[in-house]
Amino acid sequence: MEAHEKEQQKPGRLAGIVERNVRSLVARRQQLEQQKDLQQRIADAITCFTGSMRFVYIHAVIYGTWIIINLPVTPTPKFDPNFVILTMVASVEAIFLTTFVLMTQNRMGQEAERRAELDLQISLLAEHEVTRLITLVKAIGEKLDIEASKDPELPELQQDVEPEKVLDVMEHTGATARQS
Repeated sequence: MEAHEKEQQKPGRLAGIVERNVRSLVARRQQLEQQKDLQQRIADAITCFTGSMRFVYIHAVIYGTWIIINLPVTPTPKFDPNFVILTMVASVEAIFLTTFVLMTQNRMGQEAERRAELDLQISLLAEHEVTRLITLVKAIGEKLDIEASKDPELPELQQDVEPEKVLDVMEHTGATARQS
């Protein structure tokens, strides 16, 4: 066995093409990360921090202290006895946090849409390649007079799939199901 084959058979080792693809995807992700503008980076950092347990703990301490200080039973000077300021601060904070989260979700949605489009293109290419392989294998089977090459489903499988027609059928089926 060659050294290259032994290297490929090590447990946990991926095929060369898979490793290349992983490196390409990581490089692409890093490139997209570097292309973010300052506003996107700030929104992501805020969203990341506000989605952490540290944020929860800080708020529990701040709001808990605020509430305890302003309770009627505590002997401390009250600066917000009716919790109006607390309510306003929490509301304004919620507005801004929601905006940052929505900005991040919008960007993530755009990234997901790009990945879905890539998946679709790769699937369409794979479908086309498989269709051509079926045609080739069927021709070889017919030449060798193999019984499986006479399967009545093969002519249908040899036809290219038209994505527009599939989408039309999906939309029609979905509309029919909703009307039922």
